[in-house]
Amino acid sequence: MRRREFITLIGGAAVAWPLVARAQQSTKPVVGFLNAASPDRFAHVVRAFRLGLNEAGYAEGRNVAIEYRWAENQYDRLPALAAELVRRRVNVIATGSTSLAVLAAKAATTTIPIVFQTGADPVGTGLVASLNRPGGNVTGVTTLNVEMTPKRLEVLHELLPTTSAMAVLVNPINNPVTVETDLRQIQAAARRLGMPMIHVLKASSERELDSAFSTLVQQRAGGLVINADAFFAGQSVQLAALASRHAVPAISPYGEFVTAGGLASYGGSSIADQYRLVGLYTGRILKGEQPANLPVQQVTKVELSLNLKTAATLGIDVPPTLLARADQVIE
Repeated sequence: MRRREFITLIGGAAVAWPLVARAQQSTKPVVGFLNAASPDRFAHVVRAFRLGLNEAGYAEGRNVAIEYRWAENQYDRLPALAAELVRRRVNVIATGSTSLAVLAAKAATTTIPIVFQTGADPVGTGLVASLNRPGGNVTGVTTLNVEMTPKRLEVLHELLPTTSAMAVLVNPINNPVTVETDLRQIQAAARRLGMPMIHVLKASSERELDSAFSTLVQQRAGGLVINADAFFAGQSVQLAALASRHAVPAISPYGEFVTAGGLASYGGSSIADQYRLVGLYTGRILKGEQPANLPVQQVTKVELSLNLKTAATLGIDVPPTLLARADQVIE
């Protein structure tokens, strides 16, 4: 081979290699990850989502790319972030942390498949036609956390049978319709238990959480029910610390709250487990399955967790009947 031909071949290869790399990169599917929370609070959720993708045969960076969009608890940003992912022409959009995220994605596209995680009723909020046959381009995972709000009050009442003044913490911005339903249910439960009206505390930011606990102390509420909410889920450590600082017995929907030192939790499986299922569904859709034919997965298992160390610090004697029902006990 002549030297000039050899140089020409090498030069042609140098041009071809980047083209091949770009071609390979362009054929890699892209998943849009839309979340209302902040990445620093939800790192464990991202790990669980990737785990679900791995179970379906996809690994980030190897055969799938993920475009992350975080609203940082600023819910009004969700429509614009969803629109960005649609313009990016992602193959699937995975949403979570609030029904507002999936509603924003659904408003942005009727063709790109969407997989959601929500504690709201997917049929009642108009996300799907039915749980078994979602129809359209949307499916996902739902929990019983919203329906469990009155049950959490009942558990707290078992722990504090002589306490009449209770409070509930809600995020009015996340999903106003769901919050209204929750408040009606918990007030009805309070009446059944012979308790006066529940004090309602509102918070949508870390600063407002501090103010809510100060108000709780001023109202002399003897216990606190934390409502199911993505923001509260991400703030489990802070909420446990605030409850400890103010010596307030509190119950949350999320087991992470008890692990962080909170008194009790009662709700569906962990947020991480739910996002693993979202990742698994996302992978199945990447392989060709249609969201319209994938039934909405209902996480029906309910878990009760108790922190006996916190109970002792608060001077609470946990009833043996409640202890026997607990799925997790931290001593």
